[in-house]
Amino acid sequence: MIRTVIHSTWNILAKILLFAGIGALLSLVLVVHPELPADETIGQWVWFDKAAIIASVCTLLSILLGKRALELTTTVMWALIVLGGIEAIWGLRQLYGFTASGHSRYALTGSFFNPGPYSGYLAMILPLCFYQYLSLQSSRLLKTWVWWVKNIVAGSVMLLILCVLPAGMSRSAWLAAGISCLWVYACHVGWGVWLREVWIHHWKRLFTAIAVGVGIMVLAGYLLFSLKPDSARGRLFMWKITCRVIMEKPLAGHGTNNFAVAYGHAQEDYFATGNYESWEERVAGSPEYAFNEYLQAAVEWGVPLTLCGLAAIVMCLYIGIKKRRYGICGAILSLMIFYFSSYPLQLPVFIVTFIALLLACVCGNSRWEWIGLAILAVAVGGFRLKNDLRIEQACREWMNVRVLYNAGAYESGEREYVSLYPLLKERAAFLFEYGHGLHKLRRAEASNRIMREALKLSCDPMILNIMGKNYQQKGDYLAAEECFIRSTHRLPGRIYPYYLLAKLYAEPAFRQPDKFETMKRIVLTKEPKVQSTAIRQMREEVNKMIVKR
Repeated sequence: MIRTVIHSTWNILAKILLFAGIGALLSLVLVVHPELPADETIGQWVWFDKAAIIASVCTLLSILLGKRALELTTTVMWALIVLGGIEAIWGLRQLYGFTASGHSRYALTGSFFNPGPYSGYLAMILPLCFYQYLSLQSSRLLKTWVWWVKNIVAGSVMLLILCVLPAGMSRSAWLAAGISCLWVYACHVGWGVWLREVWIHHWKRLFTAIAVGVGIMVLAGYLLFSLKPDSARGRLFMWKITCRVIMEKPLAGHGTNNFAVAYGHAQEDYFATGNYESWEERVAGSPEYAFNEYLQAAVEWGVPLTLCGLAAIVMCLYIGIKKRRYGICGAILSLMIFYFSSYPLQLPVFIVTFIALLLACVCGNSRWEWIGLAILAVAVGGFRLKNDLRIEQACREWMNVRVLYNAGAYESGEREYVSLYPLLKERAAFLFEYGHGLHKLRRAEASNRIMREALKLSCDPMILNIMGKNYQQKGDYLAAEECFIRSTHRLPGRIYPYYLLAKLYAEPAFRQPDKFETMKRIVLTKEPKVQSTAIRQMREEVNKMIVKR
C-alpha cells in the first residue's frame, strides 16, 4: 500500500515537472520586452534558449521519477490551452482598458505587437479546447474531480477565445478557427464513415449539399472581402509580385531572409513599366514579409524545397490522424490555413509552437524519444544562448542610443552606432538610423555605404531617398536622379520622392525646367493615401519654386 502511494506520488511529481518544462518552452508567447524595439524578437529567443535548457532538465528528471509512460501529446495540448486562456484574458483586459495594448493603433493585441498574430494564436488554441471538451463529454470514465477540472478549464478557455476572437478583426483567423473546429467535430463524430455511406446511397443529395456549401463559402468570402477591401486587394497585389519573384529563381530561391530585397526589386520593375492599374498603386507597400508563408518559403528556399517541407508536414498530419490525435492535428490545420494570409513563422512563438505540435503528432511515449528530445533541446538552447544574450544586450543599448538619434544629437550617437554595428548589422532599422545619422552629419559617402547594406535587407523606398540626397550633397546629380526615380517606381503612391526630384531639377547646377514642371504638377495634384501636414508643406514649397528656361 505504502509502495503504491509512493509510486503514485513520484508519477504525479514527474507529470508536474514535465508540464513545467514543456510549459516553460511554450510560454515565450507571454514574454514581452517593452525596453526593446517594438518588433524585435531577440528577447523571446533568449527566453527560448533558457527555457530549452530548463525543459531538458525537467524532462530528464521526469523520466527518472516516473514509472509510467510520459505523454507528449497531452502535455503539449494542456500547456497550450492554459497559455491560450492567459492570452484571452489578456485581450479582454485590453478591450476594457485595464491593460495597455502592444500597439498605439490597436486596442487589442494580447502579448503581441498587433492583432493579426494574436488572433492567429487564439485560432490555433480553439480547436484544442473544442476537441478536449468533446472528448471529455463523451468519455465513459468516472467523473472525478480531475474530469471536472479539465472540463471547466477547456470549456472556459473556449468561451473566452470566442469572446475575444471577433474583436481582433482578423478574417484569416476566423477562417482558420472555423474550418479547424469543423474538422475536429467531423473527426470526433465520424463523418467520414457517414459521408461514404451517403455517397453510395444518396449521391445526388450529397452533390446538392456540396453545391449549396460552396455557394455559402463564396458568399462568405465576398462578405469577408467587403469588410476591408483595400486590405484584401493589398494582399492580392503582394502575392502577385511575390509570384513574379518566385519565377525569377524557382529552383534555388533567393536565400533565407532575402524576401524583402527580392520583393523590392520586383515591385520596382513592375511599376517602372507603367502598365498597372490605379488601385495597385494605391494599395502597394514595402512589406517585410509575403503575408503568405508558402509563397515566402518558395521565394527564399525555392519551390522544390518548399514542397518537401509541405510533404513532411502532411506526413506528420497523416501520422497524427492515424493515432487519433485530432486536437493536435486541428491546431496544425488552423495554423496552416492562417499561413495563407499572414506571417506567423516570422515570430519565434509560432515557430516553437508549430514544431512542438508536429512532434506531438508523431512522437510516442518511448523514454528514448524523450531522452533524444531533451538532448536536442539542451544542445540547441546552449549553442544559441551566448550569442543571443550579446545581441539582446546590444538591442537594449540601441534603444538608449535611439534617444540621441530622435533628439538630433547625431554626433554623439554616431560613436555608439559604430560600436553596435558588428552585432546589429543584420537589422534594417538599425542600419537606416545609422545611415540617416551620417547623412545628417553630411558624411555622404559613409552614409551611402551603410544605406547600401540596408537596401539588401529592406524594400523601404526611404533608403533610396536618403541615398539620392547623399549623392545630391556630393554633386553627383545623375546618381541622385536615379535613386529618386527608383523610389518613385518602388512606391509610386508616395509624393515625397517626386518632391525630391522637383528640388533636384531646380538645382542651379542641374536645372531642367521641363522635368521640374512635370514633378511639380505631380506633387500638386497627386492624391495621397492620407493627408498630412508634411504633404501640405511640400506642396507650398514646390509651388513657390520657379525654374526659368
